[in-house]
Amino acid sequence: MFGIKKFFSKEDPTETEIVTRLNGYRSAIFPMGILTEWIISVKKDTSYYNVAIELPFAACTQSKQLEQYLLAHHIKDVHISIKTNIPDTYQFKKIKHIILVASGKGGVGKSTTAVNLALALKEEGAEVGLLDADIYGPSIPSLLGLVGEQPSAKDDKTLNPMQKYGLNTMSIGYLVPAEKATVWRGPMASQALNQLLNETDWGELDYLIVDMPPGTGDIQLTMTQKLPASGAVIITTPQDLALADAQKGIAMFSQVNLPIIGLIENMSYFNCQHCGEKNALFGSDGGSELAARHGVPLLAEIPLDIHIREGSEKGDNIIKQGNNIADHYIYSAQLISSMLNLQSSQSAGVEIIFTDD
Repeated sequence: MFGIKKFFSKEDPTETEIVTRLNGYRSAIFPMGILTEWIISVKKDTSYYNVAIELPFAACTQSKQLEQYLLAHHIKDVHISIKTNIPDTYQFKKIKHIILVASGKGGVGKSTTAVNLALALKEEGAEVGLLDADIYGPSIPSLLGLVGEQPSAKDDKTLNPMQKYGLNTMSIGYLVPAEKATVWRGPMASQALNQLLNETDWGELDYLIVDMPPGTGDIQLTMTQKLPASGAVIITTPQDLALADAQKGIAMFSQVNLPIIGLIENMSYFNCQHCGEKNALFGSDGGSELAARHGVPLLAEIPLDIHIREGSEKGDNIIKQGNNIADHYIYSAQLISSMLNLQSSQSAGVEIIFTDD
């Protein structure tokens, strides 16, 4: 996909140094630095060096960190622009990566996290879809401010996804009135989920985020059987009960050899508005200890914050609000995208293996 560019002048030592320094940059998002093949051009105008980078994962806003890194190494007046171009390794229809967002129990902020991860990936330059796989308790319509909206039909067998904030979304909540309960047995719920997945015209997507229902039942097994998912993100809180259930979710995905991309700990702490002190209302270090025990990253510790609650209830785009809360989701999305790129480069695909145990 990428070709090494002969973009810099050997006569300009600063251009050469910029490329060399970017090659040597290291962070969790760029564990191997900025590869030369990602650097499209380095051009000098009257006052700035303009550096164009094209990444195979979604991390457009990392440009600020890279500029600060160069400045710390006494390379001034550099402007970096980053574009996202995910390699065309389709796993399902025209979808390149499918990410399952799961938890062992309800009430830990899984759906809110799924929505905000999807919005963050979109903000970072990716094309993103969002599937609400919680047939019994769909939350996506409410979190996106789409309650009461219904999708249009493309033809007799295909639905057009509902669109909000640039996301292609689908949920049983768009098809069943909010005041009615979905009283279906497991096989019927799994069949409905298959229809939502297969009979939606998702278009070409870099990522499909799947908001999984809580637990480890029929629907979770259906999703792992039917979808060539790239990996799962586990959502928990610091409470012992939530951690015990998150452990069960990890065990389920491990049993089918689906990689755990990482853990996100919600309600990790509360920042006192008066003294600024962090208060661990639901315990501390539970998420980090669980992640360390399973050898997976702790992607974020997201605080208990009123902006999340208010924005979610209004169906707002929290990522666009420009506060510190958005930074947690953006960093998590960048890290997830970077890890999936490394995973793809090391393997042609993830094979899901089922055992008899």
